[in-house]
Amino acid sequence: MDHLLKMLDLSKEDITEILNLADQLKYENKNGIKHHLLKGKTLGMIFQKSSTRTRVSFETGMYQLGGQALFLSNRDLQIGRGEPVQDTARVLSRYLDGIMIRTFEQQEVDDLAKYGSIPIINGLTDFCHPCQVLADLMTIREFKGRFEGLKMCYIGDGNNMANSLIVGGLKVGMEVSVACPDDYQPDAKALEFAKEYGDKFSMTNIPLEAAKDADVLFTDVWTSMGEEAETEKRKVAFAGYQINDEIMAAAKPDAMVQHCLPAHREEEITEKVFEAHANEIFEEAENRLHAQKAVMVMVMGGKASDEDD
Repeated sequence: MDHLLKMLDLSKEDITEILNLADQLKYENKNGIKHHLLKGKTLGMIFQKSSTRTRVSFETGMYQLGGQALFLSNRDLQIGRGEPVQDTARVLSRYLDGIMIRTFEQQEVDDLAKYGSIPIINGLTDFCHPCQVLADLMTIREFKGRFEGLKMCYIGDGNNMANSLIVGGLKVGMEVSVACPDDYQPDAKALEFAKEYGDKFSMTNIPLEAAKDADVLFTDVWTSMGEEAETEKRKVAFAGYQINDEIMAAAKPDAMVQHCLPAHREEEITEKVFEAHANEIFEEAENRLHAQKAVMVMVMGGKASDEDD
């Protein structure tokens, strides 16, 4: 695996390898075993969208792996003042061992990989959020022990999370159902991919229908970064697209709940449901660290069996 650009690029085997390594790194780290697998290496972190979990987890992860991370905001780089992405890619490739970028356009991530000569990790684009979904899958497997035979349900905006959950969930063998308003459906590329899986994928505009017999329920904010001008319009469109007691009653009795955070309580999820499933949600947040460490090791070099100095 040379890069992590989008979930569509990963095979089931790739995902399994990442999750297995993430599990190993998490378990051994909690037992005091250090993994300086990226000692002496530097990750550049380009942020054109702000973040809490992405910045802290990547920075901490690189430190735990023995390397260092450089925070590069849009204000710090010439790319923010018009330097072509291809020039930025070629320059940074001469200084760094890898780049994580959190931005708007998927094309910008793809261009970094095309013109650069170092691994590129997608920390989020408007199209997809592969690091988050790898952490989500890691959490599902921790709590449920498997993927096969499970039903994943996503309720809300057909955004980057919906796109990546559809692809990731189907690839690992889950049934996936999605409930979105008609004007806020997932990207056509994700829906085209889902066609390959026949009746293992379903989409509706009725949340209760999607949630029926679900093993795990997902949601996300109604208004993502960059869409703030649409907030009031979206509150109207997404009224009823909320994980609440009624939705939980339609799912299986032992259904788990996941949220990529930040959560807007009483909008896409009620306070009651959020707090009842807080352990699952914050384990999911922690697993960003472990899943991303596994990705960095796989694309930037290093093996889990390496001896620590």
